Amino acid sequence: MNLTFFDQFMSPQTLGIPLIILALLTPSLMLPTQNNRWLTNRLSTLQLWAINLFTKQLMMPINKTGHKWSITLTSLMTMLLMINLLGLLPYTFTPTTQLSMNMGLAIPMWMATVLTGLRNQPTTSLGHLLPEGTPTPLIPILIMIETISLFIRPLALGVRLTANLTAGHLLIQLTSTAVLALLSMTMTLSILTMTILFLLTILELAVAMIQAYVFVLLLSLYLQENI
Repeated sequence: MNLTFFDQFMSPQTLGIPLIILALLTPSLMLPTQNNRWLTNRLSTLQLWAINLFTKQLMMPINKTGHKWSITLTSLMTMLLMINLLGLLPYTFTPTTQLSMNMGLAIPMWMATVLTGLRNQPTTSLGHLLPEGTPTPLIPILIMIETISLFIRPLALGVRLTANLTAGHLLIQLTSTAVLALLSMTMTLSILTMTILFLLTILELAVAMIQAYVFVLLLSLYLQENI
């Protein structure tokens, strides 16, 4: 029984072809293409408004030097948001429940922010490893702690996204299994459990959106420290 619960997190394959490629390409198909109704299309207008609002909030605390990252971070946010929401549909697969994919996104983006800081302002970037006014005996210890904290950042990014989505999917599956099991025993308790399942689904929708935003927001904060 426990194995079947975790089968949903295995990358499905058809004819030996991993369907994770299709899952990653699907969000781009959801975005409309340019046509003669580009300005009059309500869906396109709503998406453009949301993207502009997110980009404005994301780039507001960052100086103009970091605004060149807006396209990359907004595209990453859109991809994660689409993947997380599409993964809640029945008979679908959520690639962001795979730690390998999340670490593949977190490590290069984190490394890019660190290298940007070391290239543009190496003294200031290295200065983050030692707080100002630190007593001399604590300097080696604090440098080691800050260095470890720096290298833990990409791990925290990937694990946070994976753990939240995996826990939500498991909770929904366990609750839905309980609904079916109680249906033959007591209708009242089954309906009550179904109500809880509905509320959990709404909560998971919010988690899917919030985790995509938090992932990109933390990357922007790392970028802000190095610019």
